[in-house]
Amino acid sequence: MKKGLKIATIGGGSSYTPEIIEGFINRKLSGELPLEELYLVDIEEGREKLEIVGNLAKRMVEKAGADIKVHLTLDRREALKDADFVTTQFRVGQMEARIRDETIPARYGLLGQETNGAGGFTKALRTIPVILDICRDMEELCPDAFLINFTNPSGIVTEAVLKHSSIKVIGLCNVPIGMVNMVAKLYDVSPDRIYIEFAGLNHLVWGRKVYKDGIDVTKEVLDKVAESKEFNMANIPGADFDKDLLQAIGMLPCPYHRYYYMKDAMLEHTLEEAKKNGSRGAVVKKLEEELFEMYKDENLNIKPPQLAKRGGAHYSEAAVNLIASLYNDKKDIQFVNVRNNGTIADLPDNVSIECNCIIGKNGAVPINIGHVETSIRGLIQQVKAYEELTIEAAVKGDYKAAIQALTINPFVNDGLMAKKVLKDLIEENIDYLPMFK
Repeated sequence: MKKGLKIATIGGGSSYTPEIIEGFINRKLSGELPLEELYLVDIEEGREKLEIVGNLAKRMVEKAGADIKVHLTLDRREALKDADFVTTQFRVGQMEARIRDETIPARYGLLGQETNGAGGFTKALRTIPVILDICRDMEELCPDAFLINFTNPSGIVTEAVLKHSSIKVIGLCNVPIGMVNMVAKLYDVSPDRIYIEFAGLNHLVWGRKVYKDGIDVTKEVLDKVAESKEFNMANIPGADFDKDLLQAIGMLPCPYHRYYYMKDAMLEHTLEEAKKNGSRGAVVKKLEEELFEMYKDENLNIKPPQLAKRGGAHYSEAAVNLIASLYNDKKDIQFVNVRNNGTIADLPDNVSIECNCIIGKNGAVPINIGHVETSIRGLIQQVKAYEELTIEAAVKGDYKAAIQALTINPFVNDGLMAKKVLKDLIEENIDYLPMFK
């Protein structure tokens, strides 16, 4: 009989790793997760980062007195063998690829954003073949494990696994849990007093209703958000939401909606910022270099507070909550990316959506939504069609699907422009896109 849990984290050399380590330590000490073996996995190019962050992880575990064996490895198969949970947080092509995703669209006056638009499209193309390769290994080495995917664009990557693998996958994002925390902060109450009914897609999710202590406060929250500078994330600088616009929508948009609802203002801001400080990826690269310098300090044995600036706040909380609820069959409600299966009546059954789900040992069961409001239906359907075509382009190396995907993407929305930007995106990422060679 197996005693403790084995968890493999792919992309273990990420600057985010101390986040998830802190979460695992807390659950181990509380007796909620009998985690025994934690494998941090990376590739040869990430070896140095893996060693730096892995040694910090070991110091954190030791300081906390948590009995967890932390293994650092470049051998993915060794890490996956008999794993109970696999978490993914990797970036194919590392930070240089992100910078290209942001700067190539900008050449054409388009929004270059890490997970949306032409940039997010290219990130998906690079990532999908890798995640499906990981899933093939999992099918052989740990077929019963849950895959908890935090790799962006999380919704598209999760859907690719749902469609092309037999692995049990749940996609994760820190945006919904971040929104709950932000609303709690607006009221100066603890997050457990706030409940938001979410519906949509990853990075395109709306809070259709917001409750405080069981009372619907949606309208009031929208006023508070319009007056607050706080309702945002570290990685989305730019325009504030307009009060009339918020009341017209009648729902709580996620911070990424700025790119859809205020496209011109955000484009102008992004291009200005890029001129001054370089793209967001260049800023994060510098931030990461500082973090890794800090991680090298042999006296550091906690998660440094500076990590919050990186843009992944609440990731550990979301990931570890999810694993604890799956393992302990908690049947609590969390916000994740799952197969639609009729939950949103306006979308196909086999696509991924982001919504409130009941989490237990059998996985995530979405809470039915039915038809969404007319005001958001068109945008959800348009973005979902773009995501479906992107997966097709990535899996089949289908150039026509790639053009179609970019043509209907709200940040491009022009067939001739799609063709131009796609040429550059493929040429400058060709090492990571063998399907287009």
